[in-house]
Amino acid sequence: MAHLVLTVVGDDRPGLVNALAEQVAAHGGNWERSELAELAGAFAGIVLVSVPDDRQAAFTDALQSLDGMLRVTAHGGGSTAETVAGERALEVTVLGNDRPGIVRDVTAAIARHALSIDTFRSRTLEAPMAGGTLFEAVVVFRVPQDADAGTVTTALEQLAGEIQVDLTVA
Repeated sequence: MAHLVLTVVGDDRPGLVNALAEQVAAHGGNWERSELAELAGAFAGIVLVSVPDDRQAAFTDALQSLDGMLRVTAHGGGSTAETVAGERALEVTVLGNDRPGIVRDVTAAIARHALSIDTFRSRTLEAPMAGGTLFEAVVVFRVPQDADAGTVTTALEQLAGEIQVDLTVA
């Protein structure tokens, strides 16, 4: 089976996910994992699918039929494991008053430790009772088993104090 990572984007409207799922099913594929969302009137996401090796070319050709509805790009997929052997996942939640630069600062602290981000989910929401806008992010990244996770945790906690956000490490 070939594993493909599909990036999808289009103007939001009913039936987008179903149109893609129909193509996957029509080519004997399996929808394994996805992150899809509507953002400011656009629909975008990433999907991991597996398709039989002998149907991969036909499947990727068929994705072009979705153009006009969804623009889909197929990329060769790698490992489907949640974490690579010898690594463990660390999850960090950031919550604070919204301001430019939070994503840059948090991801820079992780990158300085040469760690790979698996997922980054963020949103803004209205602050209950206090007014204003809050920024919330959940970041999952991989730490080698033999590495000291305390080093990156300490760096993130120090950053949280500097940029005045709450940080939770799980």
